Amino acid sequence: NNFSTIGIVFLIVDVLLVIGLIIFFQKILKVKFKIKKVILFSLIIALIYIFYKSSKASSQNKLWAGMAKETAHQIGTPLSSLIGWVEIMKSDQVDELTVSEIEKDINRLQNITDRFSKIGSEPVLEKVDIVEETAQSFEYLKARFSQQIKFEIIKPNYPIFYPINPALHSWSIENLVKNAIDAMKGKGSLTLEIIDEPNFIKIKVSDTGKGIAKNQFNAIFEPGFTTKKRGWGLGLSLTKRIVEEYHKGKIRVLKSEINKGTCFQISFQNSSN
Repeated sequence: NNFSTIGIVFLIVDVLLVIGLIIFFQKILKVKFKIKKVILFSLIIALIYIFYKSSKASSQNKLWAGMAKETAHQIGTPLSSLIGWVEIMKSDQVDELTVSEIEKDINRLQNITDRFSKIGSEPVLEKVDIVEETAQSFEYLKARFSQQIKFEIIKPNYPIFYPINPALHSWSIENLVKNAIDAMKGKGSLTLEIIDEPNFIKIKVSDTGKGIAKNQFNAIFEPGFTTKKRGWGLGLSLTKRIVEEYHKGKIRVLKSEINKGTCFQISFQNSSN
């Protein structure tokens, strides 16, 4: 899918690079080449290079997908055991609130297992209430982070239906919220806003954290980019893939100011109006 855009860019860059090198050596060696042969030779070299890069990336993707599926499989065994222990706790009449919270965490683990098992596969989309799905993910995280963070959600009081994969959508919201919490170092204000416009459904996640430099607005979505001492830099790149490739939306940094905060925006085409 990316070959049509990224591949062409690499092709142009490689062609220019090879032409430049040939012209350079032509001047040094005082050998003359016909320009058509030079361009043809350059194109062949560039295409071989792109094919090699594509094959390597494809192999890496298969490896990551296999590891993710194996992780999901390995989590499944202790998870089943935890579900059994919860049932024992219920029969022993352990405090209902405690059991309820443990069940929520087990459900979350099941959700995470489901996400990992879907990596490398085409996700199934369901037309669901995106307001409710987003709010559920937000409220779950709100209950499990520091009280020094002021959480706020602004949303319509009616459903908005849009085709998504609920597990993957939850993952993307979770990544944005956790990213905001990390940017604030566990203290500040975090706002999630769902906006229903005539042409778009917009989800904004705003924080009062350290902010992002303008020259990094695009780079932060690249795999491996991170400003943290720990972390693989995959959260935002994964979120971008979920939003844009699977759910046919757009994600971007709407605005950011150093030491004042950042606002991410997800946009989906609104077909409900």
